[in-house]
Amino acid sequence: MTDDPEKKSPEDELPRMSFLEHLEDLRKRLFVSALAIAVGFLMCWWKAKEIFQWLEKPVLSALPPGTKLAYTQLTEPFMLYINIALLAGVFVASPVILYQVWLFIAPGLYRHERKWVWPFVVLSVLFFVGGGYFGYAVGFPMVAKFLVATGEDFMPVLKIDDYLDITSKLLLGMGLVFETPILIFFLARMGVVTEKWLLAKFRYAVLIIFIIAALITPTPDIPTQCAFALPMCALYLLGVAMAWVFKKKEPKKA
Repeated sequence: MTDDPEKKSPEDELPRMSFLEHLEDLRKRLFVSALAIAVGFLMCWWKAKEIFQWLEKPVLSALPPGTKLAYTQLTEPFMLYINIALLAGVFVASPVILYQVWLFIAPGLYRHERKWVWPFVVLSVLFFVGGGYFGYAVGFPMVAKFLVATGEDFMPVLKIDDYLDITSKLLLGMGLVFETPILIFFLARMGVVTEKWLLAKFRYAVLIIFIIAALITPTPDIPTQCAFALPMCALYLLGVAMAWVFKKKEPKKA
């Protein structure tokens, strides 16, 4: 009895899940992620004041000495610390969240590809946290200095909730943007994109990147948007390199 050359080995077969099984799996992953965020929230709640003092440093350094952020409603400080703990809790829970993302997409991967779980989780967490820190340490000081300089003829009265809204948008936005190489990696492994296609569409990617940078940054000035867009372009090119290294291999002809 001869072997069928077109017959796939169990190693090459993908597990099959029904639509309802996918929904149930998604519900499970969302529940575990929400639970992890809740735990991260409780861990960060006791340090919410210290975390906010750290977050407000970029804008306080741009304001006149002695300036403090303000609030106009009695409940605002309490709600501020809740939102601070929730924001920090997302970053604390990011390893669990990204691991749940891996578990959700793992059924669509081959058995040998599922061994990349820990590199995926570690790199995803590093990119996410690194993106948030980039937004805090590099992007936001530029935004703060530009906005404060624009209103230098007026008395600054900055509300704490407005400030946190801008800060959260930058930190989470840059954290997600820095996941671009990981996203491209999986699209390349699934055969959706190739390094040649990504390079051919680079000019369109640059346009989209600058649109995203304009949405993330609350300032209309070109230097600040470039400070966000240029690292995003570098991440795209890193994704192209990953797509070339880890591209889906063509099946060998018998």
